[in-house]
Amino acid sequence: MNTTISGFTQAADQAQEWVNELAEDLGWSERRAHRLLRSVLHALRDWLPEAEMADLAAQLPALVRGIYFEGWKPLETPVRDRRKEQFVARIQHDMASDPLDEPDWAIAAVFGLLDRHLDQGEIAQVRTSMKKALRQLWPTH
Repeated sequence: MNTTISGFTQAADQAQEWVNELAEDLGWSERRAHRLLRSVLHALRDWLPEAEMADLAAQLPALVRGIYFEGWKPLETPVRDRRKEQFVARIQHDMASDPLDEPDWAIAAVFGLLDRHLDQGEIAQVRTSMKKALRQLWPTH
């Protein structure tokens, strides 16, 4: 990563582009899209096996990677019971002040954003490591 001021500005612009793109995909405010992106990244981080979690992190832009790791408690992860219902419930809990009417659709939008921006080989590995019901929220080509 470029550690100059211009590199930091570029990283901030890239993170903002991701949030803007997600907000546009969902027809939401940037603030709400950012909250959803953060929530889904945190849940995904905790649902993935450690090696896959780290591989995914390496693919994320610098500031998005910061969001991904924010508040991470390695001794409490990964989540052992990785069912879709618990994943969705976690997102709903995080969004409790602004509940999701269609959580599967919103989560799928974040997965779609990742799908468009990350290496397809890595995406395939992430999808493979998920339980089938949760994997079905991820777009396929």
